[in-house]
Amino acid sequence: MRLDTGYFDLELCTGTAMGTGASKWGLRHFSAHYEGIDLLPSGNNAIGGFYGPFFTPENGLINPPEHSVVSIEAVEAGPVLHHYRLHGTIPDGLIDDLKGKSYAIDWIFTLGTPYFERRYVVDDFQTVINGRSITNKITVGDEFEGGPGELVFDRFASESGTWYRAGDPYAMKLADEVEEVIGTASGQQDRSQKFEEFRRQLGSGMESAHWDLYWRLFSAWERALPEDEITTRLAQVRRSAHVLADAPDRPWVLDTRPVDVSSVPDETIFTGPVQKSVEFSTTKDRAMIWWTGRPSGAFQIVQRKQSGWVNWGSNGENECPELPVGVPIKTAYGPFTQTWEGIADQLATPVTVTVGQ
Repeated sequence: MRLDTGYFDLELCTGTAMGTGASKWGLRHFSAHYEGIDLLPSGNNAIGGFYGPFFTPENGLINPPEHSVVSIEAVEAGPVLHHYRLHGTIPDGLIDDLKGKSYAIDWIFTLGTPYFERRYVVDDFQTVINGRSITNKITVGDEFEGGPGELVFDRFASESGTWYRAGDPYAMKLADEVEEVIGTASGQQDRSQKFEEFRRQLGSGMESAHWDLYWRLFSAWERALPEDEITTRLAQVRRSAHVLADAPDRPWVLDTRPVDVSSVPDETIFTGPVQKSVEFSTTKDRAMIWWTGRPSGAFQIVQRKQSGWVNWGSNGENECPELPVGVPIKTAYGPFTQTWEGIADQLATPVTVTVGQ
């Protein structure tokens, strides 16, 4: 569904559940008229998906949510305000606590403004992810793409500076495990046809493979590997990643300046609690600003120059979700590189209505 707000030109998609990047639901194309640049030109990424704890390898479903579809309800489509509600059912994965759940996402756009708002409602759940108890917390993810060698955003900042740890041991151990599985597969007769398909795609080199293939190999939905092997291998990944993540040589850092994420190991940082944050470009005056009604306990920020992929996700390490369900997320996009903190304050300020005398 295409929507022109007078400021934004965007496409709200229902998804196809075919298990590829092009299957995603959410905002699949997004641009501002003043700039005329699509921040999601390929159609293989999206703004507004939610992932953990449901769409994670630990639950046997891949990240991002490429295995579900949504329906779109037009709650209001007036001359000033458009309000859409996405309804979806989460496929059952490996974790019993997360089976039989549904969700709804409200999106609100207003005429001519650089702002939009959303809110995620998910059936109550409590489970254990990454060895931690998780009650009604989710990962919301916004993706952007500039193409190989190009970053639409090349800095990250949060209010009062950013506490973070650099690198992504879990992702690297997951990649190592993929190589291990692929490397030991030669001559084995009991591998599935789906596994052989993935092995051919990954065999040309891990660096050139689409990251989604890593996740899909360990997806119970894909049936490339037996469920017991998925569980065993991912448990090994988590154990190793825990050790590396908490090693003494990986300290927390406080940076009062915007963080150059693409210059740190794995082009990834994991932040401490954040309520107001921004990703912006140092070469063009463009900034994406977020305010969440309550702080997320952590964020994963990726700015990967080789592929041009940028991510803002409300999760800690090992795919641990950290954003409370039901809180509003207000976002602004525009030429706000120098003024982003003031814009974030506006997002946090409730709208007031006065009646003229």
